[in-house]
Amino acid sequence: MWTVTQLARSCGLSRTTVLYYESIGLLQPAPRSAANYRRYGDQHAQRLRQICAYRESGLKLEDIRSLLDGPEQGASAVLRRRMLEIGVEIERLKAHQRAIGSLLHVQADFERTEMITKDKWVSIMKGAGMTEEDMRRWHAEFEKAAPEEHDEFLRFLHIPEQEIQSIRDWSRKNVTGTSH
Repeated sequence: MWTVTQLARSCGLSRTTVLYYESIGLLQPAPRSAANYRRYGDQHAQRLRQICAYRESGLKLEDIRSLLDGPEQGASAVLRRRMLEIGVEIERLKAHQRAIGSLLHVQADFERTEMITKDKWVSIMKGAGMTEEDMRRWHAEFEKAAPEEHDEFLRFLHIPEQEIQSIRDWSRKNVTGTSH
């Protein structure tokens, strides 16, 4: 005879799982001892091992119930259906794998591409009529409003670390106090 804890441990399950299987009728309720403890027999242990083997195969509890309680000829249909479901799932996961691979490739290409540099950005800003002083005010406002994004933007421009720190330090000291 087995206690619920002993039975659960023998199959690598939690006590709660065994009690759940019993509550849904997958495992027959165990008779009680004089002290009102559940006492499972070898037939319970054998059925629980079968349930575990089917769960390891990825079968749903309802499929396991039909395999254990239904006619033997129905077992092969359930197993074939699960085999097809696994095939579909594998194909779906392979598609996910290919999509992630493509995204990683695109990301790697993007990281290697210099879309804009500091010199290009300064040239564009000057072309738009901004003076050096305008650009300093712009940096100060950017630092004030969104310091993390400002840092990210400076890194995007491929500015060396020491220069980024210098720009951000200067920007923090020279915030205009006005908001635009």
